[in-house]
Amino acid sequence: MKTMAGVAVLCLGACLAGHGHATEVADLATAPTHVALQQVTRAATMEAAQDGVAQRRYTFQPAAQPQIAVTPAQAGWDWRGQGELRLRVQNAMPWALTLVVDIDGADAKSHLHAVVGLPAGPAQTLVVPLHATSPLVFGMQAGPPMPFDDQGRRMLVATTVEGSLDLSMVRAVRLSMPAPQAAQTILLGRLDVVAGDAALHDAYAGIVDRYGQYTRGTWPEKVADDAALRAAVKRTPPATSAAGEDAYGGRLDVHLRETGWFHTQKAGGRWWLVTPDGHGFFSLGVNAVAADGGRSYVQGREGMFAGLPPDSGAWAAFRGTGDNRSAQQGAGAGRCCDHGRWFDFYAANLYRVDGKDWLAAWRTRTLARLRAWGFNTLGNWSDAALGAQHRLPYTRTVNIEGVFGNVATGYDWWGRMPDPFDPRFAQAADAAAAKAAQGVRDDPWLLGYFADNELAWAAPGPQGRWALAVGTLHGEARSDAKQAFIAELEKKYGAPDKLAAAWGIPLSSWHALQATNFPAPEPDAAHPAIAADYSAWLRRYADRYFRVVSQAIRRHDPHHLFLGGRFAASTPEAIAACAEYCDVASFNVYADLPQHGFDAAAMRRLDKPVLITEFQFGSDDRGPFGKGVVSVWNEAQRGPAYAKFVAAAAADPGIVGVHWFDYADQPVTGRLLDGENSHIGLVGITDVPFRGFVKAVRTANLSLRGMPAK
Repeated sequence: MKTMAGVAVLCLGACLAGHGHATEVADLATAPTHVALQQVTRAATMEAAQDGVAQRRYTFQPAAQPQIAVTPAQAGWDWRGQGELRLRVQNAMPWALTLVVDIDGADAKSHLHAVVGLPAGPAQTLVVPLHATSPLVFGMQAGPPMPFDDQGRRMLVATTVEGSLDLSMVRAVRLSMPAPQAAQTILLGRLDVVAGDAALHDAYAGIVDRYGQYTRGTWPEKVADDAALRAAVKRTPPATSAAGEDAYGGRLDVHLRETGWFHTQKAGGRWWLVTPDGHGFFSLGVNAVAADGGRSYVQGREGMFAGLPPDSGAWAAFRGTGDNRSAQQGAGAGRCCDHGRWFDFYAANLYRVDGKDWLAAWRTRTLARLRAWGFNTLGNWSDAALGAQHRLPYTRTVNIEGVFGNVATGYDWWGRMPDPFDPRFAQAADAAAAKAAQGVRDDPWLLGYFADNELAWAAPGPQGRWALAVGTLHGEARSDAKQAFIAELEKKYGAPDKLAAAWGIPLSSWHALQATNFPAPEPDAAHPAIAADYSAWLRRYADRYFRVVSQAIRRHDPHHLFLGGRFAASTPEAIAACAEYCDVASFNVYADLPQHGFDAAAMRRLDKPVLITEFQFGSDDRGPFGKGVVSVWNEAQRGPAYAKFVAAAAADPGIVGVHWFDYADQPVTGRLLDGENSHIGLVGITDVPFRGFVKAVRTANLSLRGMPAK
């Protein structure tokens, strides 16, 4: 490669030669470059793209990893001062392809890796930053779609690059495809490196308009001005008849025990939630029905936002400051722009629609929508004022916070596990339950209480079930949980040498277990006592947690249901403890069907009803870049996926309800908490409903409830 005016250039179109073996390629002025084609064939003639640029076809043959490797003829390239690798590339196939780019340095530790999707269509410039990057570096979990138009040029930026590279010694650039099943052809032109990060920053520049919408995309619900916004938001939802249901949404044809409060009952082999009036109730809920979910940090990335309202006047009410740096330990790890000034796009749009009384108008409109769309429950994290209107049953959360011990499992997405053996935990649980029950303990419209959310009961991987036991022994000696576990082992084994023999580890004394980061063994077939002891500890840990929380809730509210802990990760021991102390076991299920997201057979054996407290189907064709945890191909597929999931839940005699996550789309540039930015809502950031999706949701919900969907 030659450096001219800060640009190093290698022509892969007119200059690249070779077929199946290393060949010399003429650099544009200096030493030759070697190119090796492995399971890749090269066209004999050049082609001109629509813009006249010379390109040549390369066909990747069916193989494990066909690749083009470009290497310098001498020791290596010196790319110091350069910031981006750029490659002219065009997908010659009528479908998208996956291209892997690897840049190798002097040793295995010096290496960059990027995977990009090549859409079908015209030629573009592929840009790979010469350093690690990801959308989190720009404050969000999913980056903008590629390619994008940069003043008439199609730019495809690798927004995620892994590794690190010593730019003083670069030994190879490799282009490969992961195991194509048939021949795949692309066209390549010039390869060069340039200084700076211009293309990477341009990929994120000006991506959000004044309404919080993605500027570079179009979709049916996108609004262009305030008049269109008001017209779309104020469209009246269809009327829904409540015939055949009691005031709470219970089925009049399912007569069960009447207690004056929501409760559970099994009848005819099926579990039911039961309304205060004594009728069967299948909970169809929505999470996060609130007006404050459109907040996104602006500070530190002002260039992403086009047309932000001024700081002064009425718009000041939609600005604020926050700090979510604590989330760096888990969900927000590696994210920039996690504190400082934010703007609330969703609430600002509500103000544009209804003026100074926007919040009251939103509450009225939202309740009307939810009822019209066939929902009968306000799920977790919803506006408390909505439940107080007594138009839909609602839930509350016991958020246990404070200063008490914790245990790391290695999967501390929302933080470490609370230590229920610490006496301060019981005090915090009592305070949290008192706060949650305040003003609602005598309200029959309250369905019940959740405790915490998605605690790290387990970790991924084949040994993940034991993470909480291993983490307990790894802890410091002052850990109450660790002391309780050690006492349990001492009681069982009596002498440390007996534990050592059972576990197959060296252990000179009980005091040795006190060491911080004690190397707790992983269970194996040769030492079954490890798994048995860990299992016993996991059950004791979960028993302690659920018993303490249950007692706190019962002290402050003896009437309402304890709806469990919203499992995401779980163990058999934790589920069994939940079944003993909770009225309902709740699971956040991110799967195509509810039965694929939790152990339904175990719940049948435990004979405890199940509430699916989160599920979703997202796509990336309505503005936000993320597709959610469970994605479908496009917006049109979200409705059928919802209907299939809900029908499968209703057909299961152990499931008593499902709650969608969540009401509104997340901000394009990421929510405050952790930068999530997915299209998973019933409505967009503008409060405009996604009409096709909500129509399908309404049909599914009303069909399940036995109502006509006119």
